[in-house]
Amino acid sequence: MTDDLLAHRLIAVLGKGGVGRTSISAAIATIAMRRGKRTLIIEADLRGPIALSYGKTPGFNPVELEAGLFGMTLGGQESLEDYLGLVMPRTILRAVFASSIYQYFVHAAPALRELTMMGKVFHEIERRPASLKRWDLVVFDMPASGQALSMIRTPFAARETFGESVVGREARNIADLLSDRAKCAMVAVTTAETLAMTETLELNRTLATLPIETAAIYFNRTSRATFESGDIARMMRRGALIPELRNLETLAGIARAELQRRARERRALAILRRQCGCQVIEVEDRRGLSGTALTRLLSDQIEQSRVGHRDSASATE
Repeated sequence: MTDDLLAHRLIAVLGKGGVGRTSISAAIATIAMRRGKRTLIIEADLRGPIALSYGKTPGFNPVELEAGLFGMTLGGQESLEDYLGLVMPRTILRAVFASSIYQYFVHAAPALRELTMMGKVFHEIERRPASLKRWDLVVFDMPASGQALSMIRTPFAARETFGESVVGREARNIADLLSDRAKCAMVAVTTAETLAMTETLELNRTLATLPIETAAIYFNRTSRATFESGDIARMMRRGALIPELRNLETLAGIARAELQRRARERRALAILRRQCGCQVIEVEDRRGLSGTALTRLLSDQIEQSRVGHRDSASATE
């Protein structure tokens, strides 16, 4: 599955806030970099957590995080003005920026900002100046699901609204890139948490209406439990024979909770495979790690991950 994803020019990573979307984005980019691909990771979060984890200052221009891996942030008005500078003569641009109408329009039309943010991504892939080295892969760590879906839908709506105008043609170019399955892969990140699952299923349904397919789902923070209920029962029987052993029931309670968590995950996995029809990659929970240490461990795990198909698991386990 990893080989299939890395064959694209753009991997857009979507998911509910808090599911580990940024960590998975960084891990995918790291795998690409390890395989010799000149990789750019774009962060929608202006704080630039990925760049900061490498000790770099995030910005609107690419900065090298390590050999072969670069990062940049994608702002609202800043991205709009940068993007307009790519498509408009500078003499006109200066007059536009100085206009009070422009300032009002920027703050009143979030759809325009979303369109131009996607336009900046498009330019990094398709219209990067010949004087600059091209990116083999761009990984876009998109905003949380609601805003991400709005950003994806906007170019499809704008190409119909604006027709053959400059805006309409640019919107069509962006929409064509997003719907080109050979160039663009949409991947989702989720956990077994109910809201995360709900948003992931809605995301998959919405993309299908454009039509864009979900290339893969990363099922993050899965339990590492390797025991069954019978193991707990044996522990309790043996522990009862040792008077000095304390807190046995507490330990058993923790173990049972972990088994219940794993059962919920198996049910959630079965739902994803049945309803989404794409490949699902399980990623184990790695508590206590953050930054580049987490990125490297996740990238190792993803490369070795066992990929399941929708028919490879029963509804419950």
